[in-house]
Amino acid sequence: MILPASAPESIAAAADQIRAGKLLGLPTETVYGLAAHADDDAAVAQIFRAKGRPADHPLIVHVAHADAVAHYASAVPEFAQKLMQAFWPGPLTLILPRRPGVASAAAGGNPSIGLRCPSHPVAQALLTKLLEDVGLDALPVWGVAAPSANQFGRVSPTTAAHVQAEFGDDLLILDGGACQVGIESTIIDCTRGQPVLLRPGAITPAQVQAVCGLKVLLKSELSALAAPAPKASGTLESHYAPQATVRLMTAKDLQTALTLLGHEAPSQTVRPSIAVYSRTVVAKASTHVLYRRMPDDAASTAQQLFAALRDFDAQGVKLIWIETPPDAQDWDGVRDRLQRAAS
Repeated sequence: MILPASAPESIAAAADQIRAGKLLGLPTETVYGLAAHADDDAAVAQIFRAKGRPADHPLIVHVAHADAVAHYASAVPEFAQKLMQAFWPGPLTLILPRRPGVASAAAGGNPSIGLRCPSHPVAQALLTKLLEDVGLDALPVWGVAAPSANQFGRVSPTTAAHVQAEFGDDLLILDGGACQVGIESTIIDCTRGQPVLLRPGAITPAQVQAVCGLKVLLKSELSALAAPAPKASGTLESHYAPQATVRLMTAKDLQTALTLLGHEAPSQTVRPSIAVYSRTVVAKASTHVLYRRMPDDAASTAQQLFAALRDFDAQGVKLIWIETPPDAQDWDGVRDRLQRAAS
């Protein structure tokens, strides 16, 4: 059931849902999450079952503000504190050492935990209510575990309707509109003395480095360090995949492939079998091809990416040919999602 998040009674109903140990579809500025009480291991277990997600693949815990971090983290390095001050609320997840005995299921049993403070006003309203609206029979809910509200490995949802399509009418979903960022948060590991990028997103390594004054390492640069990077959400090789097969191509290869298809007379009866998503304007070859233009800037592309992939699936295409994003840091988040979708 979808509830309009603008109604105060909707936030109250959502808070009751979380306190009762049930699941909730929650809008954030990145994607919609499948939320549960982060400190209720039985509630969190429902997330793993509903998504078909391995129980050792950790979830990100969403908190109302930085003051709630101490409930989950045993230590917060100075550079991590600077990142919170600069980017929270916002699309940045920090991996921190976890307090023993806290949110074990949400962390996938790992000694670290991913924490984020979302900027979406609906998420903020719910998290604040859960934390501050307490009484004789209600303890504070310090955070909610909320991975993307989709089946594990599939395309993330950016609207309430996407979530309902994944989990049906029985799930309570707060409708906060289309997500503004459109791809999942940047993940920075803060457990090894300097920031390590585990997943690219809207916040770039250059922005992180400018704030904390430390070089941001990539996972490929961790060989000189003693321990491997901690497990983190959304970092498996194959992820974010539609039903159709995704192939990344240069603009030249894309045009060559379309030319080889040949030209056909327009037909209202032919169902497109190939979708093309590119910044370069290409000559459409046949009625078997569905064309959609990719925006020229990374932020706009990220905002519409998952919705575009879902739309292609809805139209029944079997192949999605996508122009490879530019080799620039602001495109890293989009490129990462597309490479995983094509893996």
